[in-house]
This record gives sequence, C-alpha cells and structure tokens, in this order.
Amino acid sequence: MCFSCTTLLHYLIIGAKHFDHDGRKIYFFSLFIRIVHFFVAVSFSLLVITGLMIIFGKFLGGGVVVRTVRTARYVHIASATVFVLPAFLMLVTWFKKMLFQWHDIKWIFIFGGYLSREKKPVPADKFNAGQKMYFWFATLGGGVMAYSGYIIWGFGAELDTVRIFTMIHNILGVALVAFYLTHLYMSVFAIAGSLESMKTGYKPKAEVDILHSLYKY
Repeated sequence: MCFSCTTLLHYLIIGAKHFDHDGRKIYFFSLFIRIVHFFVAVSFSLLVITGLMIIFGKFLGGGVVVRTVRTARYVHIASATVFVLPAFLMLVTWFKKMLFQWHDIKWIFIFGGYLSREKKPVPADKFNAGQKMYFWFATLGGGVMAYSGYIIWGFGAELDTVRIFTMIHNILGVALVAFYLTHLYMSVFAIAGSLESMKTGYKPKAEVDILHSLYKY
C-alpha cells in the first residue's frame, strides 16, 4: 500500500521522463542479453507472484484457495529452477559493469534525478546505482533464495535448520520484492518507452545522454 501511494504520488507530481524515440538510437543490449533478461524477468515475476500467494493464501480460507496455493508452490519451484541458469549468465556477463564506482555515490544522493522534472545529465554509465543494487540483490540474493528454498522444501534438513532458512528466505524475499516493484515502476511508468530497449536492443540517444551520461558509445 505504501509503495503504491509513493509511486502514484511520484507519477502525479513528477511524472514520467519522456525522450525522443524518433531520433538517433544507441545499440544498448545485445540479442543474447535480451533473451537472458527475458527468462530472468518472466521467472522472477512468477516467483514474486507465487511467493506472495503462498504467504498470504493461507489467510484467505480453504477450498479453491488451498488448491491454488498448492499449485502456486509447484509453479514457484519450477520458476526458481528456470531462474537459476539465466541469472547466473547475467551475473557473469554483467559482473564487471555492475561494480560500483565513485560516481554511483552522487547518483544515490540525487536519487538519479528522478525527484525532478528537469532532464539534466546524471552520473551513470551503462547502468546506474539503482540498477546495480537491484542486480546484486537479484543475482546473489536470488542464489541465497534458491538455496534456502531448497532447504525449506525439506530435503533432509533438520527442523531448526528449516526454520532459520525460512526466516532468511522471507526477509530477503521482502527486500527483493521491493526492488522488483521499484524496477517495474521505473521501466514501465517512470521512463516512457523504456521497455522498448529490451525488445529492440536500442535506446534513444537523448535518453542515454541524460540517464547514462558517462556511457561511451
């Protein structure tokens, strides 16, 4: 609820950033990384949805809800299995580019310029500090989630161990959902037309010059 109110206020007060999509475009994402990102995005989205269903479904009664939650568990496990390989490929491919630099500190202090309607160049290379934070949470944190989920599923672990890993899984899960929703809002609403770059591989030069001002193309 708080997140919804915050994003709604941001959209109503600040609004989306618009860039000229008819001018020169910069090739930003290769076909390989777009395919990898697609599988990561779909599997991670299913993990978030089914994870929330598993957690809150038990509070909604029995019957159809119970059967739905049971199905959600299997979809959750299948999605986690699909997520692991592309997430690892993404980690290896983007590892160096996702390392934090000094300019990322300034980006954090100014919130990437997203609290202003002005379109001034912000200190970011191919990926900004927000994307880097989400990347490390999604890949390394996703690895921890996968392992803890394996333990929770009950593959020979002691009950006390399962309880500890359940707590880790749930706490980390909350953080990952927060990052996921923020990333979703930024890519779908806060930056108009942003999703096109994951379809075509190209970003408008006007957008790159503002939001990725340190990127050399």
